[in-house]
Amino acid sequence: MARTARMEQIEAMLAEDPDDAFLRYGLAMEHASSGDDASCVLVMRDLIARTGATTPYVPAYLQAGQALVRLDRISEACDMLREGVDVARRVGDSHAQGEMQGLLESII
Repeated sequence: MARTARMEQIEAMLAEDPDDAFLRYGLAMEHASSGDDASCVLVMRDLIARTGATTPYVPAYLQAGQALVRLDRISEACDMLREGVDVARRVGDSHAQGEMQGLLESII
């Protein structure tokens, strides 16, 4: 997929602060917006790995799950969403937990 000017801006900012979760999430969403769901998933997984041990970035699980569904990688989507439901429950994010549970139930 074609790289956008916004992707380049975000990547430049990430070069200065590679652990900025909001920027990394934004980069993943730019990939999704441009139709590159595979890259979206890669960036979301990287975000999850970077933040999971300290402060999980819960929306990344839902967005990665949705991108995996669009890629027809249903088994991976289910795994991602189940993990996300558990993380959301652990951190007390009932809204995200409900969204992911609903998506999970719709694809199994």
